[in-house]
Amino acid sequence: MAKLSLFERRRRRVRTALRARAGGKPRLSVHRTGRHIYAQIIDDAAGKTVAAASTLGAKTSGANVDAAAEVGKAIAEAAKKAGVTTVVFDRGGFLFHGRVKALADAARDSGLEF
Repeated sequence: MAKLSLFERRRRRVRTALRARAGGKPRLSVHRTGRHIYAQIIDDAAGKTVAAASTLGAKTSGANVDAAAEVGKAIAEAAKKAGVTTVVFDRGGFLFHGRVKALADAARDSGLEF
């Protein structure tokens, strides 16, 4: 078995902890790159993506906190349309600060519970 990167080890540790306390709730998964930020609400029981939002095609650049906050608002709105109100937050291997925190705070402010 190949040695895992620190990022991959963090990601697996976070997902394992989430499975233990998710209780069947959908998962709000965040992915961050240098240019964009992506968010998906995933129903792991069905293996389906319920809602998604990202900075792709948006007017603002994805490489700042303001754009991440916009994605947070958009994912909360998409979740409401899909009938999802409560999720568990999956930060993946990313630390909870900066753009990831801005996305989470905006989603909470827009009515998504986690």
